[in-house]
Amino acid sequence: MAVLKTLRSGKLGAVATILVALGLLSFIIDPNEVISAFNNMSSKYDVGEINGKAISYTDFQDDIQRFSTINEMLTGNQGAAQQDQIRDAAWQDLVYRHLFIRNAKDAGINVGDAEMIDLTSGDRLSPLVANNNAFLDENGNFSREAVASIAQASKTDENVKLYWNYLQNSIYTQQYIGKYSSLFVNSAVVNPLMLRKEIEENNNTADVEFVMLPVGFAPDSTVSVSDKEVKAYYDVHKKLFKQQASRDIEYVVFEVVPSADDIANTRNSVAELQGEFAEAANVKSFLLKNGSERAYSEYWYKAGELNTVSSAVEDFVWNGKTATSDIIANGNTFYLARVVDSKMVPDSAYVKHILLQGTGAKVEADSLLGVLKAGKETFANLAALYSADKGSAADGEMGNIGWMTQNYMIPGFESVLNAETGKPFILDTQYGTHIVVVSKKTAPVAKKQVAIFEKTALASKETFNSYYSKANNFQIAAAGSYENYRKAVDTLGVYSHPVSKMLESSNRLGSIENTREVTRWAFENKAGKVSNIITVDNNYFFIATVKGIHKEGFAPVADVAPSIRQELLMEKTIAKKAEDVAAQIAGMDDLAAIAEKLGTTVSTSNDVAFSSVSGTGLDPKFIGAVAAAPEGKICGPVAGSVGVFVFKVTGRETGAFYTEDDAKTRDAQLAQYMTQMILPVMMDDAEVKDNRARFY
Repeated sequence: MAVLKTLRSGKLGAVATILVALGLLSFIIDPNEVISAFNNMSSKYDVGEINGKAISYTDFQDDIQRFSTINEMLTGNQGAAQQDQIRDAAWQDLVYRHLFIRNAKDAGINVGDAEMIDLTSGDRLSPLVANNNAFLDENGNFSREAVASIAQASKTDENVKLYWNYLQNSIYTQQYIGKYSSLFVNSAVVNPLMLRKEIEENNNTADVEFVMLPVGFAPDSTVSVSDKEVKAYYDVHKKLFKQQASRDIEYVVFEVVPSADDIANTRNSVAELQGEFAEAANVKSFLLKNGSERAYSEYWYKAGELNTVSSAVEDFVWNGKTATSDIIANGNTFYLARVVDSKMVPDSAYVKHILLQGTGAKVEADSLLGVLKAGKETFANLAALYSADKGSAADGEMGNIGWMTQNYMIPGFESVLNAETGKPFILDTQYGTHIVVVSKKTAPVAKKQVAIFEKTALASKETFNSYYSKANNFQIAAAGSYENYRKAVDTLGVYSHPVSKMLESSNRLGSIENTREVTRWAFENKAGKVSNIITVDNNYFFIATVKGIHKEGFAPVADVAPSIRQELLMEKTIAKKAEDVAAQIAGMDDLAAIAEKLGTTVSTSNDVAFSSVSGTGLDPKFIGAVAAAPEGKICGPVAGSVGVFVFKVTGRETGAFYTEDDAKTRDAQLAQYMTQMILPVMMDDAEVKDNRARFY
């Protein structure tokens, strides 16, 4: 009856209807087609796929929200740039959870509960805990009590719980990464024979004389490459031609820029406000009322920090003779700066507090403050007594907060930087009433509070409309086909920007960012189509056309045939030249005579070592031939990568500058580099699909 009641309720009614409908359809059409269509509809709303698990947009948004909350807690920032980083962090976390850690567990690796306790509060602390500012005492030393306080607070405070879980998850993941990586590093065994060979190859050098005939770019009409040879090369090297889905496009862009009149009008409007700005009693209200692009901040600037705004503003604040500047221009942006206050202010302060909440908190705070001022209790003892009286550690709200700076500050605590050391006082914040004491501060330095009025010249409505009109004229002329697009480019005299193999994740065209809408349009349309006007940041008008479509998988032979043909032509041309050289110098045993015969000169190179192929600038094939050649004998011709060589080793030397330690250090570096490839190889093997660009 319970099941029947559930089915009758509205919650599962829609699902039941869909299932019945699919059952009826199965009598009419091929069931496989129904399943395929359903899967396609579902995957359309997936952000990606990791290790066979579809990542839905809804689930990914939940992860983003979690990381956003953590980021805001730690930095206080929540801008567009942070959102991109947050999405990347959320995706990376999913890759580690659903792919890397699973593979590590399959390899027999595990991270247990006892190990996690040891890493967070035991003798083997994770760097994420040991170097975390939240767990340092007033002397900058790690405090296990601070860790315990956070862990305790996580049981009742959702934000603290979120951070504590994030920290533990990061430690957990790092352990798996470290252990799995160590498998590769420690399994990269170099036996004594290999080690001795490496030392010899680096210590044995050769002095060589040689003549070299380069192969130019001019085609040799006697050399050709057939389609059959191209196909054969493609089949053998097919894995080299794996590609992501991409598009070839062309686009024209009309950038809206302010006219000379727009710039002059903006400067004049700023000039009109100069006197009022200098006299304003409430600069915060003035900036807000007059549309300043920079809000008032009570931040205390020290010398050099305002260079991030403008070097001219920085110079005025610290070297100016008046309180308010004249107009400062930087391109199309205009500033007025006013020094509001000057003071010696420390960079940071170590803060302790007792938080009181609920009815009577202020009265109780006054009472406790009286106890402290009378010297009847120390702050630490009072915090402990108060916590015990409340029956808990007050969820970590008692005792040390830690070092606070202007950039790492609890809202409402700004006054602690100017507070007297060792003298408790009361603060009211959004969290409750605090008894606060500053126990230590850094040495104060000269700082200033500065109000900055900022205005950038923008295109007027008339200017904006004139650029839109230009874009519209082009779009009308180009509508319908790529051919019309090319005609419009020639007729209207605009530049068409070509882009080859643009990925779906692309969010930048040339120097212009946030072009995702152009990318999406290109991936949703067929070759030859021309877009309507696509507006980016209300500042650029794009008209794009799709020239070519490259599907995910292996590039077709036709697409890569030109590059394959060029490579094979070069190989065959060099081989033929080597044959010609061999015929010309047959029987000759003097390198100078050979050079004269071939119309070139003799070159020399000293200390050529086989192991240093990448560092000499010489042809790798030539170096390999030198390593195996007998001393004092004319050798060649050798068909290199860029030409033909004839040479003679004039001397060899065995040194001892490359030691066993050098060899072991180099091998360790190679092994470490190998660990950096673990995750990319895993992702490739699991065919991880990242479709985030379709949604963000």
